[in-house]
Amino acid sequence: MMDDWRTDRIASALRGENPTVLRRLRAGFAVIGDVQFLPGYSVLLVDDPRVQRLSEMAKPKRRDFLADLDVLGEAVEHACRRLDPAFRRVNLEILGNTDGFLHAHVWPRFDWEPAELVRVPVWLYPHENWSDPRHALSPRHDALRAAITAQLDRLSALD
Repeated sequence: MMDDWRTDRIASALRGENPTVLRRLRAGFAVIGDVQFLPGYSVLLVDDPRVQRLSEMAKPKRRDFLADLDVLGEAVEHACRRLDPAFRRVNLEILGNTDGFLHAHVWPRFDWEPAELVRVPVWLYPHENWSDPRHALSPRHDALRAAITAQLDRLSALD
C-alpha cells in the first residue's frame, strides 16, 4: 500500500483514499491510529485542513466537532470494553503540538499497562512505541476496527 495518504491525511480522507478512516462524522473523520500499542487508539480529524484551532471554527461546527469526539470516544470505550476485560477508561486530548491541523486523540487505557505508565499521559510512553513495527496498524487489527466502526454506526444512528 502506498503511504501517500500520510502526507495529507485530511485531503486523502476527503478523496476516500485514507485507509485509516473508520467513518465520516459531522465535522470530521474518525480514523484508527497508525500505531496500536494501546489497542483502539483513534483520532478525530477535522474535515477542513485549514482549521488549526478549535477557536477558528464557527460555534455550530465547533459543537459538531466536540460532539464527534464524544461519539468516537464512546465508540472506542464500548469496543475496547467488549474486547478486553482489562479496559479502564478513555482519555481524550486536543493537543496540536506536532500536526498543524485540528485533531483529537482518543486513547484507551488498560489495567495491563506497566505500573509506571498506567496513570500518566500516553506521551510519556517510550518513543519506540510509536515506531516499533509490532505496534503498527495491520490486518490483525481488523476485528478492532470493525468493532469501533459498528459502535460509531450505532451511536450515530441514535443522534
